Amino acid sequence: MDSWERIGIIDIGSNSIRLAIYEINSAGAYRIIDESKEGARLSERVDGNGRISDNDLDYIAETLQRFKLLCAVQGAGRIRAVATAALRNAAHSAAVTAALRERTGLAIDVLPGEEEGRLGFLGMINTIDISDGLLVDIGGGSTEVTLFRNRRLVKSVSFPFGAVNTMKRFGSNGEIEDEGAKAIRAMVDGAVASEPWIAETPGLPLVGLGGTVRSLCKIDQKRKKYSLPLTHNYTMSAEDMDATMQLLRETPYEKRKKIEGLSKDRADIIVPGAVILHTLFRRTSASHYVISGAGLRDGLFFEQLRPEEPQFTDVLEHSVHNLLALHPVVSFKHVSQVNRLALKLFADLQHYHGLGGRAAKYLHVASLLYRVGISIHYYNYYKHTFYLLAHSRVDGLSHREIIICAMIASFKSEKRSRPFFAEHRDLLSEADFSLVVRLGSLLQLAAALDRSETQPVASVSARVFGTEMFLTVNCASNWVIERKQVMSLARDFGKMWGFTLRLFESG
Repeated sequence: MDSWERIGIIDIGSNSIRLAIYEINSAGAYRIIDESKEGARLSERVDGNGRISDNDLDYIAETLQRFKLLCAVQGAGRIRAVATAALRNAAHSAAVTAALRERTGLAIDVLPGEEEGRLGFLGMINTIDISDGLLVDIGGGSTEVTLFRNRRLVKSVSFPFGAVNTMKRFGSNGEIEDEGAKAIRAMVDGAVASEPWIAETPGLPLVGLGGTVRSLCKIDQKRKKYSLPLTHNYTMSAEDMDATMQLLRETPYEKRKKIEGLSKDRADIIVPGAVILHTLFRRTSASHYVISGAGLRDGLFFEQLRPEEPQFTDVLEHSVHNLLALHPVVSFKHVSQVNRLALKLFADLQHYHGLGGRAAKYLHVASLLYRVGISIHYYNYYKHTFYLLAHSRVDGLSHREIIICAMIASFKSEKRSRPFFAEHRDLLSEADFSLVVRLGSLLQLAAALDRSETQPVASVSARVFGTEMFLTVNCASNWVIERKQVMSLARDFGKMWGFTLRLFESG
């Protein structure tokens, strides 16, 4: 592989045509570097005979040609293009894809419904740490329902209704009357009855994919003045969704366009999509909603990235190391040493601090990523570290946990951490802040033990006796820089932990 490789993923959906361009660097780390979207509404363009007109074919081809040009500009050597329900259900699907290939040079795979469900599952399961659930992907022309247990796909089905074609069938001019909503619920009920397994696992979370679900999430976040602008892995209770549903149903189409969090181009189809989702939630007796910002395009990319083993075994560990590898200015040997020392100190002090749960996991994540901010600028790099972690979507963590890890990684002092805490009071408690102070100061101590980034410390141990902590350091080489740095932290560290730090050198 060259220093980097770029791959274009094109999804010809029933509501929109989307492009995502991924970059893979020499270390195998990846990121999205460009996206584009064209609102196509293909499900509306299919006529009564199930055919797409020549004018609409021209529109699709022109969009694909623009996307292909964007890929060329960005140096994407590979392009994977797929189509979903609108072309899958078209009466002349093969002729359409052949015509598009002739005019654009792109080979387009029309995905079967179950394959669409599988790829959506792959995109989600590689980015959310969840074991069991029902995945619901509401597109413009189809809805895929997938059951997964122990992070493995059990069964998947595709139903031929989505937000766009359901509006076309049961509504008009952006409005769904009560009878129309009742008919949609009956349609979904019938679909579930035809696949009894969907309702046989009550109490599981319903994981939602697609534009409808993301829009419902954004409306809820705006209503709550949510402090973190992330939709991926956002959770909603049944009551939250009921309130959002009521707002949408009671708001006329023209006024609905002004609802915060809802884009104008989705205002006319949000209600039928929401009714489909709400009905599936009720019929499956799900526990709550989880929103996934990753789906089909991500699944397609993961199969390009790792064709032999596309599903990750540990979402969080993969995400952390991917993020670290995207910032090669950070010394991996250094942060690995800091990570090792921090976790050893944490374990030694276990009986003193009594921190259980996922505290060790937070320290693990923060100690590996605490230096990423220097890739932006060395001065005030702790602020850059906080921003990068809080907004780079560390997969495998909840939103609250992302902020906790970002605060630990960027910790300088209790005073400097307060503004970050104040910004996210809707997510954090005072107990969380106390946890950040303790783990952040422990991370500072571990980082001080490798201040020179030469790994002179072979091992370290900590013991508490009364009001004193005895830190014993065994060195493999000269550690004069580390010793000075530790001593400069001793007073503040002692205040935060409630004891006097005593430093000893062994060997």
